Amino acid sequence: MNATDIILINLKEIRRSIRVWEAIPEDKLDWNPDKEAMTCLEMVRHVLESEYYYHLAIKNSGSLKEFNSPFEKRPLHSVKDELEFAKSYRQQFLDMISTFSKEDLTTIQIDRSDVGYVRSLGDMLMRIGYHESVHTGQLLQYLRIMKVDRPRIWD
Repeated sequence: MNATDIILINLKEIRRSIRVWEAIPEDKLDWNPDKEAMTCLEMVRHVLESEYYYHLAIKNSGSLKEFNSPFEKRPLHSVKDELEFAKSYRQQFLDMISTFSKEDLTTIQIDRSDVGYVRSLGDMLMRIGYHESVHTGQLLQYLRIMKVDRPRIWD
């Protein structure tokens, strides 16, 4: 097993977030703790759309000057709808990662100095997973506040 394989395993394991997303009751998808926060369904969309953006940023070796999101104009309906729409984008992202060598993970630089950083590809890929993990934790807290049963996502 090489470093790229480990990154792929990590990203697939992190996608346990689906268990949390699917635990959100239909009547709570628009819930948020305050007016400044994303709703549950907006957060699901944010994670999926961000992964798409990061995929393009990696292909671009940095931030995009223009980002036309295929998610943007779609109405928010359900977690199932969001997952179905994002399915092919997710697969393309994972397929791209599988092409990277050990050397690529350290030598390719992703320049996002416009938002304050330049990172190696390996670092960037790990942070993409971390981004999703943070939002999964937020949604678990949302469920707790709503007094909704939370799924067991830990082994």
